[in-house]
Amino acid sequence: MDAERGSVRSFPSGARRPAAPAAGGRRTEPPRTEPPRADPPRTGTPRSGSRRPPTHLPRSRRPLPGTPVTDTTSPWILMYHSVAVEKEDPYQLTVSPERFAEQIAWLHRRGWRGVSVRELMRARAAGRADKLVGLTFDDGYADFARYAVPILQAYGFAATAYVVADLLGRANDWDTEGPRKTLLTVQEVTDLAAAGWEIGSHGLGHRALAGLPADVLAAQTRESRRVLEDAVGGPVTGFCYPYGAVDQAATQAVRDAGYDYACAIAHSPLTGRYALPRCYVGDRDGAWRLRAKRGRHRLRDTVADLRQRLAEPENRPGAR
Repeated sequence: MDAERGSVRSFPSGARRPAAPAAGGRRTEPPRTEPPRADPPRTGTPRSGSRRPPTHLPRSRRPLPGTPVTDTTSPWILMYHSVAVEKEDPYQLTVSPERFAEQIAWLHRRGWRGVSVRELMRARAAGRADKLVGLTFDDGYADFARYAVPILQAYGFAATAYVVADLLGRANDWDTEGPRKTLLTVQEVTDLAAAGWEIGSHGLGHRALAGLPADVLAAQTRESRRVLEDAVGGPVTGFCYPYGAVDQAATQAVRDAGYDYACAIAHSPLTGRYALPRCYVGDRDGAWRLRAKRGRHRLRDTVADLRQRLAEPENRPGAR
């Protein structure tokens, strides 16, 4: 679900997703050869040695300051959706548990530590984000708790799950061609948050925000935050744009709703704290493809920074 792969879903017109590139990369031995058991998400803390946070935290009452990231580059954030076994996956949203374990093992061997975007942004602000990679899971599929969490725990990694506030416990009905996947329930979201996993908002009903009127944008951002804060007993400070669809009005609505950051997909003129670019990860992504995506992310950062500098008045051609 990023610019290089096109839209993974057909929300406007039913357009099909472009075919993925050929498989590549050397498979490594995953820490487990079989998917973990279907245990409930009371899986403890995302990192070994960390304390279980209180189940009820002070609720955020006012918007958080939107301090811009001072670094000219954007953090490396990987975008997952579902970790499961599917015979058909037309939108290429699913990564098998075995392949996911290989990808996480590769990050670990390379010295990276997977963290939530919340932790990544805090570390970045403090100048301590070196070798941290954000791990995100869009849509809030129930298989996040069943398959992804145990594998992440085995490496001391953490992640962010972006859930659709009005569809908890239901299914991904917005995917017209894909397999029906169960979404996390309210209780599962509550348990995950209590165990230390970041829960972020993915809107109310998985609706693309770009082009919506101001009142609808306000409801999608503010109401989804309120619903999720009631569920987790604490502040929800991260937002993720459904379909990656974002415009200036959407970023402003997210900021006004009190979120601390928001994830998009592609690099764009809006790239920044409220439109963080991410790298799509699919089941065909082995070691060499992950390395290539890391390099491409850095290249796009460089190009985006150059364009931004050229757009500044003092750097325009003919400026004195």
